[in-house]
Amino acid sequence: MAERSFVEEVKKLRLRAGEVFSGEGILAVTKALLESGVAYVAGYQGAPISHLMDVLADAQDILSEYGIRFENSASEAGAAAALSASVNYPLRGAVVFKATVGTNVASDALANLASGGVTGGALVIVGEDYGEGSSIMQERSHAFAMKSQIWLLDPRPNLSCIVKAVKDGFDLSEASNTPVMVQLRIRGCHLHGQFTAADNRRSTFTIREAMEAPRRQVDRIVLPPASFLHEREKIERRWPAAIRFIEERGLNEFFSAEARDIGIVVQGGSYNTVLRALERLGLADVYGESEIPLYVMNVAYPLVDSEWERFCAGKRAVLVIEEGQPNFIEQNASSILRRSGFSMALHGKDLLPLAGEYNAATVMRGLRAFLVRYGAMDRLPVVRKIIPVVPASSVPPDLVGSEPPVPAPADAVPPLDGHVHARPPGFCTGCPERPIFTAMKLVERELGPRHVSADIGCHLFSILPPFNLGATTMGYGLGSASTAALNVPEGKRAIAVMGDGGFWHNGLTSGIANAVFNRSDNLTIIVDNGYTSATGGQDILSSVAFNRSRSTSQDIEKAVRGVGVKWVKTLRRTYDLKAMTASLKDALTTNTSGPKVLVAQSECMLNRQRRERPKQSAAIASGQRVVRERFGVDPDTCTGDHSCIRLSGCPSLSIGPNPDPLRTDPVARVLGSCVGCGLCGEVSHAAVLCPSFYRAQIINNPNWHDRLRQRLRGAVIGWLQRRDSRRRAKYAF
Repeated sequence: MAERSFVEEVKKLRLRAGEVFSGEGILAVTKALLESGVAYVAGYQGAPISHLMDVLADAQDILSEYGIRFENSASEAGAAAALSASVNYPLRGAVVFKATVGTNVASDALANLASGGVTGGALVIVGEDYGEGSSIMQERSHAFAMKSQIWLLDPRPNLSCIVKAVKDGFDLSEASNTPVMVQLRIRGCHLHGQFTAADNRRSTFTIREAMEAPRRQVDRIVLPPASFLHEREKIERRWPAAIRFIEERGLNEFFSAEARDIGIVVQGGSYNTVLRALERLGLADVYGESEIPLYVMNVAYPLVDSEWERFCAGKRAVLVIEEGQPNFIEQNASSILRRSGFSMALHGKDLLPLAGEYNAATVMRGLRAFLVRYGAMDRLPVVRKIIPVVPASSVPPDLVGSEPPVPAPADAVPPLDGHVHARPPGFCTGCPERPIFTAMKLVERELGPRHVSADIGCHLFSILPPFNLGATTMGYGLGSASTAALNVPEGKRAIAVMGDGGFWHNGLTSGIANAVFNRSDNLTIIVDNGYTSATGGQDILSSVAFNRSRSTSQDIEKAVRGVGVKWVKTLRRTYDLKAMTASLKDALTTNTSGPKVLVAQSECMLNRQRRERPKQSAAIASGQRVVRERFGVDPDTCTGDHSCIRLSGCPSLSIGPNPDPLRTDPVARVLGSCVGCGLCGEVSHAAVLCPSFYRAQIINNPNWHDRLRQRLRGAVIGWLQRRDSRRRAKYAF
C-alpha cells in the first residue's frame, strides 16, 4: 500500500498528440517515458521520486499495453544493473532512484555501464534533494556523472522542459552510446503545470526480439584489453558526439544574451530561483523576460566550450550560480575561458555561499553584490531603496553577498529560540516501532548501556528524544554491518537495528550473512512493519498485503535461518512490552554463540489507518455497529510521574493542569488522536505501577445490548458517586 494512489491520475497517460496534459511533474515524467518508446523501467523508491515509482506501479496496465517491463528493484544497484539490457540491444530503458545515496549504491553498476557504453538509450532519473529539504548527507550527483562520464541533464523546472529533457536524454544517449542522467529537484518533481502531449509509442525493438535473438559484443564487456579502449573511446568518439548533439539540438538556452556586458550562468534546475531573484531586484518580469543575459545549462555535464565562448564574448564579468561544493562548473568554465584567452572576471563562490541550498533570498544577496560591483543597478530607483549604489571599488569585502543591516523596531518580538522548546521529529501515533525502543530503554536500566548501530528508516527517529538510542548510521541496510568491529568474546553485546526494507535492500548479505561468516556475537533487531514505510509504504518481499503484480509474504525468519543464524526469534506483536523486554534480555544474555536476530513484527500504523479508517467511515455511514478503542488518564489518580511520556514519546500524550489544588505537577492526558495501541498503559505499568490509565470503547451505532449495558453502568456509577458525595459531606468541616 503506497502512501498515495495515482489510479485516477494515470488515466492522463492515455492522452494523444495535441491534447493538453495538466498535472504533477512525476506524472509528466511517466508520460514522457511512454512517448519516448521506452522498453523497460526499474527503480528503487526514495524522496523525492518515491511517487514516480508509485505512479509506475499504478500504471501497470498501461505499461503492459505497450510491452513495457516494470520492476521494483531490490536496490539502486539492481536498478542500474537492469540497464545492461541496453548494452547489446536497441532497447530504451530507464531507472529511477534517490540521489546521492542512490548513486552511491548504484555507482559500481553505473561505472561498468558507462565504460562499455550502450546501444539503446539508457536514462537514469535521479531525485536530487540537495538542500534543506533533504534527509541525507549533503552531496550532489554531479561528481558521479563526471567520474564515470555520464552526461548530466538538469532541466528547467517546468513540465515542458522536463518532458523534453527525458526525450532528449534518450536521443543523446543513443547518439553518443553513453548513459544519461536526468536530475529532478524536489520542486521539479512536485510542481504542477501543462504541456502538449504526443502519442505514446511502443519500442521499435521489443524485449521478446532480444530474448529470441541474443547478441554479445565482446568489446562492450569491461575486461582487459577492452576496458583500456573504453576510456579512449569516451574521449575520442563519445564525448565529441555528445557535444555535437547538445549544440545541434540546442539543449542549453540563452536569454537576452546581448543585452548587457555582464551575464549569469545557471543550471537549469536553479533557473526559477534566479529569475525570481532578478524579478525581486527589478531586473526581470514574471514572464521570464530578463534584462541580464542568462546562459541556462540544461546540460550540467559536459560543458560545451563553444557555447561558453559565445556567451562570454564581449562581457566584463560573468557570475556562475552553482549549488554545493566542489564548484565543478565554475572550475571547468575557468579552464575553458583561460585556454581561450578570455580576460573577463569570473565570479561564483566568492559572491555566493560555499555550500547550502540556493533559495531566492540567498541568490538575491549574491546577485545584488555582483550587480552593484559592476554598476548594473544604478538606473533602477526601486533597487536603490534596497541597497545604496556605490562604486564597485568601495564595496567592503565583508559586505559582498550580504544583506544591508536593518535596524530592529523598538517593539520587535524577540526570537522564539529561547522561549519555545524544539520539538524533534518522531514516530507516528501508535507506531509499532515505538515499543521496541521503549523495551530497549527498560533493558538498559537493568543490563546497562550498550552500543547501538542505527539504520536508515523510520526507526532512525530512536536517536532523538525521548529514546536517545543509536550511535551511528552508515547506510541503508548496513545497521548490522556497522557493529562488525565491536565484537569481543564474552564482551558486552552490541545491538544493531535494521528495518525490513533495509534487510531486503542490503542487510541480508552485507549484515546478517556476513555476521554468520565472521561468527559475530551481536544482536540485530529487524523491525518488520510490513512496508518500506519511510519512503511511502511501498510493498516489499515480506509484506503480508496482497499485491496482484508482486510476490509477497516471504518470511524474514526463514531467510535469516537460511544463511545460517541459529538464534532467531520472531515476535508477532511489538505492542506486547513484556514479551519484547523479555526477548531482548534473553538475546543479550544467552550463552548461544553466533549472531542473534530478533524479528519484531507489527503492521505500520499509518498504513493500517489509511486502510481501516475509510472502512470504518463507510460502516458508520451505513449504520453498522463499529467499536473503537481509546485510552485515557484519570486526572485524580495520575501522580504526575510522566514515565508514560518519557518512555513512549507518543504524540497523543500530553500534559494538563492538575485538578488537585494541593499538587502542582501537571498530569498526563491522552489527546483525541489516540489510535488505541495501548503502549502508554503498558509503559506506565512497566516503569512503575500506575493505575491512572483506563481503556474505553467508543461505539458508533450501538445495538440494544450496548444501550442496556450503558444504562446499567450509568446507574451503578451514579449510585456510587452519590454515596461518595454523602460520605464527603459527612466529614466536611
